[in-house]
Amino acid sequence: MIDPADLDHCRETIRTGSLSFHAASKILPASVRDPALALYAFCRLADDEVDEGTCKTSAVLRLQDRLDLAYAGRPRNAPEDRAFAAIVAEFEMPRALPEALLEGLAWDADERRYKDLSGVRDYSARVASAVGAMMCVLMRVRNPDALARACDLGVAMQLTNIARDVGEDARMGRIYLPMDWLAEAGIDPFNFTRDPLPTDAVRMMVKRLLAEAQRLYLRSEAGINALPFKARTGIWAARLIYAGIGTQIRHQGYDTISMRAHTSKVQKLGRLLQAGTQTSVSTFMPKSAVIYAKPLNEVQFLVDAASHRVPDQRRSLAVLDILADLKARDQEASGTNRQKA
Repeated sequence: MIDPADLDHCRETIRTGSLSFHAASKILPASVRDPALALYAFCRLADDEVDEGTCKTSAVLRLQDRLDLAYAGRPRNAPEDRAFAAIVAEFEMPRALPEALLEGLAWDADERRYKDLSGVRDYSARVASAVGAMMCVLMRVRNPDALARACDLGVAMQLTNIARDVGEDARMGRIYLPMDWLAEAGIDPFNFTRDPLPTDAVRMMVKRLLAEAQRLYLRSEAGINALPFKARTGIWAARLIYAGIGTQIRHQGYDTISMRAHTSKVQKLGRLLQAGTQTSVSTFMPKSAVIYAKPLNEVQFLVDAASHRVPDQRRSLAVLDILADLKARDQEASGTNRQKA
């Protein structure tokens, strides 16, 4: 399915660029691990191009072209693109899922900020839950309840990332905390990005974000038993390793401005062992009613796309609208630069 040389490249990309997923992926069965590495490598490439590029708008538009080529069966001549096109064909990956990720990256290029927690969950659904839903597709899981819990896990992981990176993001002029939280605390966003400080108010916001993440981590657990048995330990590992970042943040007094939380190799190994125990124990536990919890409103479109394989035309139009807007602004900026030259 995936060319071995392309897979080796994807594996190396994840080994150096996503330590938490690399650790968890080691205990996934090969039938899931290999396409998952290809998926994460493509998503990582997309995220890095937008996050680290000098022109974020152009990066998003190039990614749209790469997505078009992958779904047309004519991927760009790059290992990540060829591997991604292979899993699109093999698993009949609904285009709405990677398209949702592209939309989230477009929001980043647009330097969008989010009015409230629901807005932050909207963003998290696109850049993280979309990947969780795609992982379910790679496991041949299309059950709506299992997909909803996978999306819970994606949002929880992204909220953890946001909590961990408050200071780093602020110094780059970015704010992912809900704007109404800043307003309640009397914090001016402009001043915060100029000189972020780990005040009590900011620490409380980090704490609130992690509390929401923890709620969703707990909800996500009910869905892990709906996955193929051999894949459960790997997903438990991902859940525990990411939640461990939140634990580290708590230990440092919710200060993610003057320091950055991380977990050591020893801690990751401990989480991997804990994941094996959780898989063994949960196998004998009765099914939790939480599996049937209603999906978050913000992820419903992902559950629908992955389970029904029916694209929501309104969603597709929304993505096209924001991409068209970015393209118009990119062309306008290019024209302005030429005139100056």
